[in-house]
Order: sequence, then C-alpha cells, then structure tokens
Amino acid sequence: MSDTLVIIPTYNEKENIESIIRATFNQEKAFHVLIVDDNSPDGTADIVRKLQEEFSDALYLEVRKEKNGLGTAYIHGFKWALAKNYEYIIEMDADFSHNPNDLVRLYNACVEGADVSVGSRYSVGVNVVNWPMSRVLLSYFASKYVRFITGIPIHDTTAGFVCWSRKVLETIKLDKIRFVGYAFQIEMKFKAWKHKFKISEVSVIFTDRTKGESKMSGGIVYEALFGVVKMKLKGLPK
Repeated sequence: MSDTLVIIPTYNEKENIESIIRATFNQEKAFHVLIVDDNSPDGTADIVRKLQEEFSDALYLEVRKEKNGLGTAYIHGFKWALAKNYEYIIEMDADFSHNPNDLVRLYNACVEGADVSVGSRYSVGVNVVNWPMSRVLLSYFASKYVRFITGIPIHDTTAGFVCWSRKVLETIKLDKIRFVGYAFQIEMKFKAWKHKFKISEVSVIFTDRTKGESKMSGGIVYEALFGVVKMKLKGLPK
C-alpha cells in the first residue's frame, strides 16, 4: 500500500496515457495512480482498463459522464483519495509537461516539512520548454499579477504540478471551490495559504506536450486573470 496517490485527469489522451502511467510506476518510490477520465471518445479509459490487468493493486480509474472542467476532475480525485486514506495527493498532467521524475522531489518536500509542495516553473528563473515566447510571457506575468493582487508568496501561482498533504485537503472545503480552470489552481493555493499551511516551491522544468491536443482556451485564461480580482475583492470562504 502506497501512502501517495497521483491524480491524472484525462480527456482524449490515448497518445500519452500508457507512457505516463508506466513512467509514474517506474519511480524509485511506489506511487498509486488514479485516472479521472471525462468519458474520452478516443478510448483513453479503455487503455487504462487494459493496464489495470498489469497494475491491479496500484492503478485506479474513475470515469465521469462528460467533460466538466479540470478543477472538478481534481476535486473528484481529492475526495476519492481522502476516502481511501492516502497521506499525500499529487496533481499531474497526462501529457508529460510535468516530468514524472520530479514526483519524488515533490513528495520529499512534503515529508520534510511542507504542507503543500508546488512544482514551480518560475521560482528559479523561467523553466519552460517548447512554448512560444508569447505564451511564456503570458504565463509568467499572469503568475506575477496573481501574486501582486492576492499577496500569496508563490512564484508559480497557476502551477498544476502540486503535492498536497492530507490535512490541507481535509481543511479546505472542496465543495466551495468556485473555479474550474487555471483559476482553480490559484484558489486552492490561496486557501491553503490563508489557512497558514506551509507552501514550498520545488523548481521543475515544464515541457509542452508533443502528443495530443492542448486543452488551453481563452475562457480558461480569462477566468485565471480576472477571477483572482473577484477572489480578492469578495474574499473566499475558508
């Protein structure tokens, strides 16, 4: 039994899903993996089911009825993890933009004292590969903007490669999370900080996907940029 669950949300990730699962299981620490699939029409869930025959005690699958946002997929996974008594829960993308080799570093940061460890692209310079400069600048200055507006002392506020200790997810009221896109990542970190949990940044290199299609949209960016203003002005219930 592993003490750590890696949650990977998917929608049409048949090109990446087997490789990312095998890479996760190939780490020096034993992780369990939960795939939260939004009923991908490309057969992503079928590939996972086949792999469950090989990794029967460590690979789990939850299929939702429809595509309903990254944030809700993670909340589904968080609740599942808490019910199964995992001590640490890690968010990771399926497309290798987050390197599975960094999983142990995020885990160790929490074991060594952090309540939340963030795989950060911007804590030490700018560590992004294969993005056009326009997108790098948008992401970098968006994080600077969020830090300025909210006061949260994190360089990479929109990062989606995060290890949460169980007590943080038990404290945050997951049913009251308002945002579903990149602003979801901001809101979760903001609430953890407001509860005075210790947040550590672990420098990682973010590499843009080489297979499959990006899920980035204008609406997601809008939510992240303008949602934080509402979040700051209205305040968020703990």
